Amino acid sequence: MRYDVLVVGGSFAGLSAAMQLARARRKVCVVDAGAPRNRFAAASHGFFGQDGTPPQKMVADARAKLLAYPSVDFVQGSVTAAEADDSGGFTVSVADGAQLSTRKLLLSFGVQDGLPDIPGIGQRWGKSVLHCPYCHGYEFGDRRLGLLFHAGGPPDHALLIAEWGPTTLFLNGSKGPDAEVRARLQSRGVTVEPGRIAGLEGEATDLAGVRLEDGRLVPVEALFVAPHTRPASPLAEQLGCAFDDGPMGQVLRVDAMKMSTVPGVYAAGDLAMAFSNATLASADGLMAGVSMHRSLVFGA
Repeated sequence: MRYDVLVVGGSFAGLSAAMQLARARRKVCVVDAGAPRNRFAAASHGFFGQDGTPPQKMVADARAKLLAYPSVDFVQGSVTAAEADDSGGFTVSVADGAQLSTRKLLLSFGVQDGLPDIPGIGQRWGKSVLHCPYCHGYEFGDRRLGLLFHAGGPPDHALLIAEWGPTTLFLNGSKGPDAEVRARLQSRGVTVEPGRIAGLEGEATDLAGVRLEDGRLVPVEALFVAPHTRPASPLAEQLGCAFDDGPMGQVLRVDAMKMSTVPGVYAAGDLAMAFSNATLASADGLMAGVSMHRSLVFGA
């Protein structure tokens, strides 16, 4: 079977795109490896009508509704390669050896988060080590919060975190913000801690404090960090898609219609957005699905 669109990555962006195409009665295949970026979080917050719902449940429910459409197939697995074929479409290889043929290709496999090399961060990621105050700040309201300074981020980001609770900005031995920004932080009650971090401490995935190399323990119950991101698959690079540098890592370049620099290859979600969350990824996928359908109708 030759699909109209093959979607690589079946989370918020990919499923949203596939739904638009399914409702346009197009033949769609979603291939998903089952490792979404937000799998470490117990709940998704701020999503319209779904606040507090586990993200895995949201994905499972969306997939079930998508598969109710007769033109949709789902393949559990990883795409290992894709290449242009003689008919102007693509041949896609799956890890189990299967090969699939499609007219258009959507890359929505997202990114992976590269966390700072600090003992104790990995086990607490998505629980008490967090990246987005809008997603998780409310649950830690009025508790002691920390922010790990990131040279590429906004210098006064700690002012934002302080909206949710008393905040310490950990420089971890870096130079940190300039004197003007430090004065603004001080005026809002933000503590600046210059010392290098030895590790995080707390029971299981809970956070009790940040241990500094000089032996002090700074009490915090949540630490916000800015992870460095990288594509979750080398597929876009294999296809020759161009990337741009973003604040946290490379971002796949797309036009207003969500098409990459390779004709027929589209991208949506975290892979193609400098800043994203579940809501934005879903909206991005919707746009990609509509754009791909229009390209199938009008040609592009």
